[in-house]
Amino acid sequence: MASTFFALCVVLQLALNFVYPVSPAAVPVNGTTAAASDGTFLLGVGKADITGPVVEINLMGYADTSQTGSGLRQRIYTRAFIVADANTPNNRFVYLVLDTQSGDTAIRDGIVKGVTSLGGEYSAYTKDNIAVTGTHSHSGPGAWLNYLLPQITSLGFEHESYDAIVQGSILAIQRAHQSVTPGYLSVGTGQVDNANVNRSPYAYLANPESERAQYDADVDKTMTLLRFTRASDGKAMGVLNWFPVHGTSLYQNNTLVTGDNKGVAAKLFEDAVSGSDGVAPNFVAGFSQANVGDTTPNVLGAFCEDGSPCRFNDSTCGGVTQGCHGRGPFFQLPDQGTESCREIGSRQFLAAQTIFNSDSMTQLTSTTTSSFHTFQDMTNFTFVSPLSNSSTPVTTCSAALGYGFAGGTTDGPGAFDFTQGVNDSDGSSPALRNPLWVIARDALHIPSAEQRQCQSPKPILLDIGKTTVPYQWGPNIVDIQMLRAGDFLIIVSPGEATTMTGRRWRDAVAKAAPQILDIESPTVVLGGPANSYTHYIATKEEYSVQRYEGASTLYGPHTLEAYINLTLTYMPYLSSNADLAALPAGPNPPINTNSSLDFITPVIVDNPSFLKRFGDVVSSPSTSQTFGPGANVSATFVGANPRNNLRLEGTFTGIDKLDSSSNTWTQVLDDSDYEVAMRWTRTSTILGTSQVTIWWVIGQGTPAGVYRIHYYGDSKSLTGTIAPFEGTTSGFTVGG
Repeated sequence: MASTFFALCVVLQLALNFVYPVSPAAVPVNGTTAAASDGTFLLGVGKADITGPVVEINLMGYADTSQTGSGLRQRIYTRAFIVADANTPNNRFVYLVLDTQSGDTAIRDGIVKGVTSLGGEYSAYTKDNIAVTGTHSHSGPGAWLNYLLPQITSLGFEHESYDAIVQGSILAIQRAHQSVTPGYLSVGTGQVDNANVNRSPYAYLANPESERAQYDADVDKTMTLLRFTRASDGKAMGVLNWFPVHGTSLYQNNTLVTGDNKGVAAKLFEDAVSGSDGVAPNFVAGFSQANVGDTTPNVLGAFCEDGSPCRFNDSTCGGVTQGCHGRGPFFQLPDQGTESCREIGSRQFLAAQTIFNSDSMTQLTSTTTSSFHTFQDMTNFTFVSPLSNSSTPVTTCSAALGYGFAGGTTDGPGAFDFTQGVNDSDGSSPALRNPLWVIARDALHIPSAEQRQCQSPKPILLDIGKTTVPYQWGPNIVDIQMLRAGDFLIIVSPGEATTMTGRRWRDAVAKAAPQILDIESPTVVLGGPANSYTHYIATKEEYSVQRYEGASTLYGPHTLEAYINLTLTYMPYLSSNADLAALPAGPNPPINTNSSLDFITPVIVDNPSFLKRFGDVVSSPSTSQTFGPGANVSATFVGANPRNNLRLEGTFTGIDKLDSSSNTWTQVLDDSDYEVAMRWTRTSTILGTSQVTIWWVIGQGTPAGVYRIHYYGDSKSLTGTIAPFEGTTSGFTVGG
């Protein structure tokens, strides 16, 4: 999360008052069989809507209680990618890219159980080969996470939000499975210009100079892309790429649901290739997150409100965090980051398109496909560091968050007297000297002396791993998972790895691959945050600085080393000829879906205004004016609460174009299009009345003609009956 100080407010108020898979019998894949030649996989792609409640639910990411959803700018999706060995079809994995803040323990549990319940061919998909990654958008509906801490700002857990993500993800897997066919994977890389910068360069500089000298920048600028090509006709089925940039282009004051910059990029790519000769129908573009931890899309840097740069070491202005904000490409516009989001998404899309169209992509020839997954309790996990020459064991700790966590980031600043960069010896820190925070922390759980020593130099603010009332506040049990497609290796990270963390982790895997997997030159990518949300993974050196990323590294200074140790330990299970004992499943994490608190008010009733009907037009575009590209046309309707019907796989909005020859209307834009947005406004809580405003920013190249705005709604009666209705404006003219 980019900032969690609002969650802390609520906390203070409360305080002061895997099994390694045994292959089942061979499973036919939709009747598909393949006598594989070199480089032939079985491939499938699918996409489904996961847009939960777009109003009255706190958005997930910034942890700001005031950031409650008020509408929709672009629907969010799960995109599924299946890879299987054509010779041994049960050896497969499915990589999910969700337009959400992260993967999650409960979400993954629901997806795995739902797919398992399908039976038959779907028995090939298990907890061991399903990876659930989030694009890290900070503008999707919340209230779906497993642990208490991230539930606080959303007022608990809401099944409506959770079910939309789980059921949509299952549908995406089904669609991908139904599309499975022999095909080829090709890999390519390219640079992404001006789409990310480092928001914590002071912490990055704590890494050894000799290590930093190996890289051209303090963030990764390379996008790695897999192209899925159908063998039968050579048509592209989809692309899946990895590039690190935070989903914080839309600011903390945005209240419209979107998939942020990666959601924009995916839609741009899918639209660009739709109908092309070399592209199969239902093409899917997945823009996966990578080592995102210290990256930001606010590429112009962080500044104070007077225009001066924020202080370098702690991102403050006059000693406080609140006035320090990162600036996106179009920060001057008062649009909550809308155009900056579009621009950063466009830059990723253009880079992906360039790689996709290049002649330099390399086809994978080895088709060995494998995966492993297990759970690990990070409390007091003792091991020998793979990053040190010392044989002295080191230990991880129960999960805890430091004072710098409450300082927030330049994407979402903190509050009160918290700042980034506060360690346990910082006597000058106002927050550290404020006894209120110690009292509040200890009212929840008093960290033991052993825990304080283990987490040092982090001053513990929230000891979430040991705080279990009314249920677990944060994860101690983490997912350890990797996937393999030939020489292509995917590290599935449960936390937000910083830039240098990702580099060290990938490098360790690449160096081990020749000996462990007999892969001389592997391509290694890191995807996450996935499967659970374990906050951040900083290097030991970055941890010592205790900026936001280090303060949010849950398991102490040796967190990264532990992840690398566990990854390397289980890498032999990716071997094509491993004769190994079953991989221990590890301890199961708690699943809190049926025991979580829920203080979210349900929809009671909808009523139209006096002498009005649902869908009636309150205001609409002028019928006597001609609108051109760039114009913002809008209409307001007598509305109803969008929570009555999420309209999954459907739409609340439509832009219709008139066919003058037949005098019929055809929908040309809907909720999936970034240039169309909807805002719901409650006009009377007592009377149950509301309005919906839909606006369309007319894009360049829009064909001239007559258009109208179309609203699709559903009202709820006092007896609970849900009734659909529609509203349309009169036609208005758009010029060429």
